[in-house]
Amino acid sequence: MLNSIFNWFERIYPPTELAKNPHPPQGVKDFYIYFLTQFRWGLAAKMALVAVGATIDAMIPVFLGQLVELTTNGTPGNVFATHGMMLLAFALVILARPASFILSALLQFHTIFPPMMARTRWQSHWHVVRQSWSYFQRDFAGRIANKIMETGNSLVDSAMQVIDSVWYMIIFLIVAITVLAEVEPIFIVPLLIWLVAYAAIMVFFLPRIARRSKENSDARSVVTGRIVDCYTNIQTLKTFASSKFEDEYVAGSVKSHTKVLHRLMREFTQMWSLLYVINALLMVGAGYMAIIFWNNGDLSPGKLATIIPFIWQTVNISGWILDVASGVFRDIGNVQDGMDTIARPITMLDDEDAPELEAENTQIEFNQVHFAYDSDKVKDKPRVIENLNLTIKAGEKIGLIGRSGAGKSTLVNLLLRLFDAQAGEIKIDGHRIDHVTQDSLRRAIGFVSQDTSLLHRSVGENIKYGRPYASDADMIAAAKQAKIHDVILGLEDENGNKGYDARVGERGVKLSGGQRQRIAIARVLLKDAPILILDEATSALDSEVEAAIQEQLQHLMTNKTVIAIAHRLSTIAAMDRLLVMDQGRIVEEGTHEELLKANGHYASLWRRQSGGFANMEGADPAIPSS
Repeated sequence: MLNSIFNWFERIYPPTELAKNPHPPQGVKDFYIYFLTQFRWGLAAKMALVAVGATIDAMIPVFLGQLVELTTNGTPGNVFATHGMMLLAFALVILARPASFILSALLQFHTIFPPMMARTRWQSHWHVVRQSWSYFQRDFAGRIANKIMETGNSLVDSAMQVIDSVWYMIIFLIVAITVLAEVEPIFIVPLLIWLVAYAAIMVFFLPRIARRSKENSDARSVVTGRIVDCYTNIQTLKTFASSKFEDEYVAGSVKSHTKVLHRLMREFTQMWSLLYVINALLMVGAGYMAIIFWNNGDLSPGKLATIIPFIWQTVNISGWILDVASGVFRDIGNVQDGMDTIARPITMLDDEDAPELEAENTQIEFNQVHFAYDSDKVKDKPRVIENLNLTIKAGEKIGLIGRSGAGKSTLVNLLLRLFDAQAGEIKIDGHRIDHVTQDSLRRAIGFVSQDTSLLHRSVGENIKYGRPYASDADMIAAAKQAKIHDVILGLEDENGNKGYDARVGERGVKLSGGQRQRIAIARVLLKDAPILILDEATSALDSEVEAAIQEQLQHLMTNKTVIAIAHRLSTIAAMDRLLVMDQGRIVEEGTHEELLKANGHYASLWRRQSGGFANMEGADPAIPSS
């Protein structure tokens, strides 16, 4: 029975539902409204129940005053006969309090709190994960994740606290002032004076607490980001014996966070000190007035028993409300800080009516393409791609060659639409790639990069990532083609999962570079997309394994349009056409033999090969951080 009640309340709001507009707005007020309106009816019911509870609580001193009047003026023996109905009404009202509390708890802890927190985090993640690649290049992954988790928690906490405490106090004070106006209007004066002072404290300190809390949240996120960065790159930390440097790096952020936290705590100390002063003045002033009125015969014992508890309840509630209100403003500061990260507009949205890309012939065209990193922030930024014109026929195999920084990987990133060109257009089968959906574009492209990272999931899930609903038989066939099947069968993780069920660790850290690259190749083999991009796809493999996989890649390239980047020129010498890039331009093109006869840039690189490698170290330069 009890579980059925819980289930009913818990099924009202699904936790992973998207809003009609799935992109959270900027601005704290709009950000709150965006999430809270999704739970409007639950919140309205919660407010109604809190109002009922506050009204009952505010009536307790009235009941107490009436009982004092009965015991003072009534005749023992006939109280129930003369006042039975009134006493029954008092009892029913008081018994309604736990009923309102139980319903309020069911709404808050089962209908609103868990799904609102889950939905806030889910919708924030849904929006953030669709940001451009450069968005993630400019921040710590741990910091972004921390913002999403903390913002969801702070938003829900602050909303619930406003209803449970601030709304409660508003209703309580309305009832209290109304009752005091009926009992003895003069006692409204000290209460109103206290309310003005109380409001002044809140108006002065709470915005300051919100600002300090935003600073604190940001400083805390920096600590989290630096710590996560250490753990993510633990191998580099260990191999470079940089523990002392890393200690100083993290300790610096911890010290900065502590300074910010101290500034926040100063605001709390000053605020609470003033509250205790005005509370003491209210108690002494109202109490002294009550005694004077009673002593002069102007106040009955029943009224005295009503007024004093009202004042005492107000003082007790004030501390609770201020604590909650400061927490709310602290949460608002956290939400504002998180919102700056979460609600940032997506710079590469699909057009509303963008069609799916139907890649059939897979001819690729670059027409007068210009591109520079961060050109929106820095004017006259040097271009990485300069007036690029290139046509790759359907089914043609292209090899890209060039020194580090020539623009090879940038060209690939533009084709994948990880960035948008500042000028020119890129087409596949005559369709501009910025006019079709990004998902359909990337489904048409199989990509193996030189920096292979895997998801912290099972080997099988990583291979099937390109085609999630592929059969296990197809998955195993792809692994065998990539010469990794036998290795996979010998894997076992710390939880006892074996073979294709074994987890590979964060970014595939439990596997060697060659094993990660072979799994990535298996993933692309299984995906079987019509366009294939190989960016140093075999750079982490030994010669024997590379030779075996090259045979499979040759098979995979059949009837596909291929772009292959390699510093090991011998791996792409047999391509249909080789393109030599320098400073964002194509400076030479032709077959291997034609370029050797031309005795130009390519021939120079070929002659300088030593053991199969060109004298070109590294890859395209990293994207500048902001």
